[in-house]
Amino acid sequence: MPDVLPVKPIFIKRCISSLRSDDWLAAKKRVLILGAAGRDFHNFNMLFRDNPEYSVVAFTANQIPYISDRTYPPELSGALYKKGIRIYDESELTELIEKLNVDICIMAYSDLPYADVMEKASICNAAGADFWILSPVHTMIKSSKPLIAVCAVRTGCGKSQVSRYVAKALRKMGKRVVVIRHPMPYGILKDQAVERFETLEDLDRYKTTIEEREDYEPHIRNGFIVYAGVDYGRIIKQAEKEADIIIWDGGNNDAPFYRPDLMITVADPLRAGNELNYYPGETVARMADILIINKVNSANKKDIGRVVEDLKKINPSAEIVFADSVVSAKDADRIKGKRVLLIEDGPTITHGNMPFGAATVLAKKYNCKIVEAKPFAVGEIKKTFDKYPKLRYELPAVGYSKREIEDLRTTINRAKSDFAVSATPTDLNRLMKVNKPIIQVNYELAPRGTRLDSVLKAFSK
Repeated sequence: MPDVLPVKPIFIKRCISSLRSDDWLAAKKRVLILGAAGRDFHNFNMLFRDNPEYSVVAFTANQIPYISDRTYPPELSGALYKKGIRIYDESELTELIEKLNVDICIMAYSDLPYADVMEKASICNAAGADFWILSPVHTMIKSSKPLIAVCAVRTGCGKSQVSRYVAKALRKMGKRVVVIRHPMPYGILKDQAVERFETLEDLDRYKTTIEEREDYEPHIRNGFIVYAGVDYGRIIKQAEKEADIIIWDGGNNDAPFYRPDLMITVADPLRAGNELNYYPGETVARMADILIINKVNSANKKDIGRVVEDLKKINPSAEIVFADSVVSAKDADRIKGKRVLLIEDGPTITHGNMPFGAATVLAKKYNCKIVEAKPFAVGEIKKTFDKYPKLRYELPAVGYSKREIEDLRTTINRAKSDFAVSATPTDLNRLMKVNKPIIQVNYELAPRGTRLDSVLKAFSK
């Protein structure tokens, strides 16, 4: 007979623990929430903060650096958690389930391929915990004002372009518009419960990262107030005082935190097929009233056709709108034929897996000589290139910490180029001094036809 392999002790211990329970179903459940400083905190606030039937014993953090090894503070966690809740790195997941006697693990972050989601489910199940994926409907807050949600099937589809377009269109119709942005609370959490951005100086006051500035700054420059933070119940109450219509500007491919009266989801034909293979991108595609296929001017007909077919299959009642992503830059003639370093929006070309960004589009338009960025990377930026080996020519504008921002500055300075062409929506000149001119790339939505305008006009009435 073949030798019998020993069962892992951690699994035996969890099994015995379950058998000893007189009534497992009735027992108070111990919960661990897997997140990335955003959806995880919102799910807790909505479903668990004041719920005595569950005990949230920990959060884990992934995707975003420098956000583990801290605590969700008692100022936000409520009366049931007077010491707050510890945040661990997700690499410790198996050990935490055993050490903290976890019953349920809850998936609470976004833009993951389905295989990764099920890998996490398998890790949790093997360690003895259930694995839950909550419906976004159960965590949505209903606003007293009309609300439009802008979401996407992947990071980097062009949500912010769409949000900017919608905001400006509604303002032309005489409406006061306030934007609420998906959370990015990477600092001191108790100070970030409710953040209101009206001026560029507010970005400095709240000590925002480059990733936050990329999403807030364009709206501010367009004259719109932006809210973000941690406690979205408090945020919506403040925003409602200043708005006729509220726009939810989503993050990654996450679902909205508020119940939308009109939901727009953006798809990207440059990554055709991703609309059916990423969590929760397919979910928000199925929820949409309007599906915008963006970047049509940069994609081929075959990929556009595939996205149309996929979206019609999962959401036949939604209306499909095609749009171009129009790239431009002030003084772009200066870079014609020059050596350029390309700087792109960080999340888009890292975990968003975009094959190229707007800086590349502009550089090719002006026949530039593109300098490979990877050999000049230092410190934390070099680690990013190591983590995403497909990156070579484009420099991701990551800046979650002062160290990363300094390493980004050093990398730009080391690059042997005449210009830097930057497609991060934030103005890097406000954050750092570099040894070469930075040409700022802008990219805006240009819908084909008038259908999107007609929908917004009807909505405004």
